[in-house]
Formats: sequence, structure tokens, C-alpha cells
Amino acid sequence: MDYKYLFGPVPSRRLGNSLGVDLVTRKVCSLNCVYCESGRTTKLTHDRMEYVPYNSIIRELEDFFSRQEDPDYITFSGAGEPTLNRRIGELIQFIKARKPGIPVAVITNGTLLFDARVRKELLPADLVLPSLDAATQEVFEQINRPDPNLDIISIIDGLATFSQEFDGKIWLEVFVLPGYNNDEKELLAIRDAIKKISPERVQLNTLDRPGIVTGLRAASLAEMKQVLALWNLDNAEIIASAPSRKKIGAYNAYAETSIISTISRRPCTVDDLVKMLGLPIMEINKYLDVLESENKITHVVQSRGIFYQIKE
Repeated sequence: MDYKYLFGPVPSRRLGNSLGVDLVTRKVCSLNCVYCESGRTTKLTHDRMEYVPYNSIIRELEDFFSRQEDPDYITFSGAGEPTLNRRIGELIQFIKARKPGIPVAVITNGTLLFDARVRKELLPADLVLPSLDAATQEVFEQINRPDPNLDIISIIDGLATFSQEFDGKIWLEVFVLPGYNNDEKELLAIRDAIKKISPERVQLNTLDRPGIVTGLRAASLAEMKQVLALWNLDNAEIIASAPSRKKIGAYNAYAETSIISTISRRPCTVDDLVKMLGLPIMEINKYLDVLESENKITHVVQSRGIFYQIKE
């Protein structure tokens, strides 16, 4: 069975071998972040709908469970914001009933957690990984470019309320982007928000590959360590680089071979690879991470976009 809404299992920095579940069509999101690896948001919204059919996702999950070994996690993520799907709670409950031994994670931008219904729907999950890149409205609009109905104070309050209600783990990701959110004033405001939210972990991240706005650069390791020193939080860490395929038993050799074979003929964008290989964009991105970390491929920025090619 060819899966339309499931991808992987793919190697995840934080979750081991993770089976992804994509709950929205590409690219429906409440944010249009300048650094997003999934590309520009095509539908900027905070409206919750059944963006992909619930029954179709159930059929794919049942087929996967009947054929494959259990992954380390089942993760709601994908090329948009999963909490925009109004049936996410039902899907989490289905997985917990069908496969109670597999932990469920939700990777979310956290923008809808001001809504008590969304918070309630996520309560059965084991791990929620929200992001918070700003603590002032000005920087929030600059780096995350949100749906105009969203404000950062309500988002922080929603995250803090969810933290009090949720029995599982919360790992809060902060994406450090020089020139946007790394001045001392903003970083101290983010630290205050972190203390209010009180997550189990705080994970610093930065660019792996160019974002959707030209001229962005990754924070250096020294800059990331400066953030940790400024915050002085016991639970903050820098996320490790992409995992090696040699350490991941479920690494899909077909995906690696197909990507290398394709770009050895001509450089390709992520969109090119998605169209030619028929793999979900999040799966393509995960393998590009690993292949770049192993110096097998590289990227170049051209007028039509970011092209990946074999490293000479």
C-alpha cells in the first residue's frame, strides 16, 4: 500500500525511528516562518478543519501496523501545523487504543494551545514538542510571520496553561536565528517565557539548510553556547546534529539510494525530489539532513531555489 499521509519511519534527532503522520495538506500552517525547511506557507490560517480524511489515515495506520515493526514513536508532524486538523484528538486516541506500547509525539508550533479544545485533544499524547522563537510581538511577526489573528502573549499563556494540564513531557524548541531573535533583550524575554511555561527540556536549534528567505545564516556553536550561558537554565541543551544512518536500523536504504541516484544526474530542489520520488517532503528532508551531515551531498542557492547535488 502506498501511503499518502504516513511517512517513514525516518531517523529523528530527538525521537529515534519515528513514523510520521501528516494531518494537513501542504502547506497549511498558522505561521510562515522565514527558516521553514518545508517551504513557504500556501494557506496561512488558524482555522481548524479536517484537512485530510480521518478514515484514510486510519486505513494507512492499520496497514502499517499489520506489516511493519513498531517504531520508536508515532509523531504528528509533516509539512504544516498538525493541530489545525480538528480530528487530531481522535487519531491520538485511536493509536493509544490500537498500539498502547508506542509513544505518541506531537510536533507543533504551539500557536493554537490558547484554545482549551486543542489542549484537551493533546492530553493523551506522551510527548509534545512545541516551538517558541520569540517573546515579543515584533520579533514574532518578523521571524514567524503569523496568521494576523495570533498574538504571542496568548500563545505563551496557552503553552503555560497546557504545561499545567499535561501529564506527559514537554520539550520546548527555540530556533536561534542571528539577526532576528538573538539580541539580549529578546533572549531574556524568551527566558522569562520559558520559566512561565516550565517545560521538561528546552532545546536550541538553528538552520540545517537555507530557509525560505535569502541571507539567513545558522547560529554558530559559540553563539548557541552564549544563549545557554545567558539563560542559565539547567534543562536547556543544544540539539545534536543529524544522526548517522549507520546508527539507525530502520534507515530506508531505498530513500538514500534514490536521492543520490537522482541528484547525481542533475541538481534538484526538494520539490523536484518529492515529485520524482513520490516520497513525502518531511521524509526527503530527513534524509537530506543525514546525507549532508555525512558530506555526501551539498546545496547551492540559485534563482529558482535551493538545489542539492553530489559533493565533489
